[in-house]
Amino acid sequence: MKKIFTIIAIAALLITAGVSCDKTIHVANVVFPRTVFTVDIGRTFTIPVLVFPPDAADKSLTWKSNNPNVATVDQDGKVTAIAAGWASITATSVDGNRQAICHITVIDLPEIEMVFVEGGTFMMGCTGENCNPIDEFPIHQVTLSNYHISKYLVTQKLWEAVMEYNFSYFKGANLPVEQVSWDDAQNFINQLNMLTGKNYSLPTEAQWEFAARGGNESEGYEYSGSNNVDEVAWHYENSGYTTHPVGMKKPNELGIYDMSGNVFEWCNDRYGLYTDEAQTNPQGSDEGYSRICRGGGWYDKAEYGRVSKRGASGPQMRYSSLGFRLVLSE
Repeated sequence: MKKIFTIIAIAALLITAGVSCDKTIHVANVVFPRTVFTVDIGRTFTIPVLVFPPDAADKSLTWKSNNPNVATVDQDGKVTAIAAGWASITATSVDGNRQAICHITVIDLPEIEMVFVEGGTFMMGCTGENCNPIDEFPIHQVTLSNYHISKYLVTQKLWEAVMEYNFSYFKGANLPVEQVSWDDAQNFINQLNMLTGKNYSLPTEAQWEFAARGGNESEGYEYSGSNNVDEVAWHYENSGYTTHPVGMKKPNELGIYDMSGNVFEWCNDRYGLYTDEAQTNPQGSDEGYSRICRGGGWYDKAEYGRVSKRGASGPQMRYSSLGFRLVLSE
């Protein structure tokens, strides 16, 4: 009797301590860290999923899309966005039959046309374009790597597709978006990158100026694409006191539109004075509050459209003559 009692006591102790004779650890839960995704047509990405407990014996999952015409999913959890619409994706554990569901909204973004800018070396600052402001000196050598820059300013059509609101003063799908702060532009870019899986950004000031000058194809014009400002820019004297649809004026040497006039363009850099040191892929000043804006706008004198003319504003400021364009670095 004493031995039997001892065995029963040990068994009770093991059960109390949580030790089981069953070696299989069953799945307790399946969780998506994110349950809502909005993506662009053609985007492919893998949905993150957590299976609990971490030491479960079998963590394998089966996947299913309720609307494969909109979004498909393979058995590794990789989703492909097929067409605009809505779909739900379900992950089910093989062991335990636990489920997690996430929702996919696929949108059809307007095309973002990008122009390739071959890297090169140029002299940045006032190189004879009828300038005198002290912040355009000293002229200094800058070397840039390859990048892509958007052919057009970001339009209201693209902005609304991403952000679902539009505070622009002048309304129109193909008008440049304006009344956007530097902070607003960053929010837009973050959302756009999530939608597309790409890595868009604002151009650095050096990237902007090199592209405005025509890159390695530069003809040395005072404005972006011409010495005649009216050929390439909407400014105070010809705009009719409004913005205009993008791409209506002559492009510059690289085929980029509106880098002079229409609206000023935010750059990524903080404002700072130049030095005479040669630089490679400069990122602007490490200190300061204001952010660079370039190119002039519909409300400004023609001279503000010069390729070396610099402007700056607080990152929270919004104006009806201030928008932006995009860059993709290689």
